[in-house]
Amino acid sequence: MLLIKQDIAAIWQALEAWDWLDFAEKEPFITTCFGDVFFESKSGIFFLDTLAGSLEKVASSKDGLQEILNSEEGQDHYLMAGLALAAQENGLTIGEGECLDFKVSPVLGGPLTIENINVMPFVVSLHIAGQIMEQVKDLPPGTKISKVTVDGA
Repeated sequence: MLLIKQDIAAIWQALEAWDWLDFAEKEPFITTCFGDVFFESKSGIFFLDTLAGSLEKVASSKDGLQEILNSEEGQDHYLMAGLALAAQENGLTIGEGECLDFKVSPVLGGPLTIENINVMPFVVSLHIAGQIMEQVKDLPPGTKISKVTVDGA
């Protein structure tokens, strides 16, 4: 439940809203239940953190990533395991092409709590997150956000 294999074409479709990040020479291979994406490249494994709006190298190989994800710290950091398991215990189940998402994005002040989690289509969730992050990424910390716009395309 913590890692979900999504259709590669669907991942690329969802990543259209993240085109302000550099995905050159990176291939998505797996997603988290919260819609974050791991990529493989010649230089290592990269992680698209949809809450932070960042794409960072996290390991030099899939084996290195597996080692990280086998640790409790890695599961908490990259997979939000505590929240994911709480969601499952509260009856939130993910079907094909879906992921867990926040009703109100944490970047907009939504809490990291079970009450703020729902199930969304993966493509929609990642697309909306990318649009929101692009709009707020250059704002100074603490900026009051009164409006965001989301393209329905």
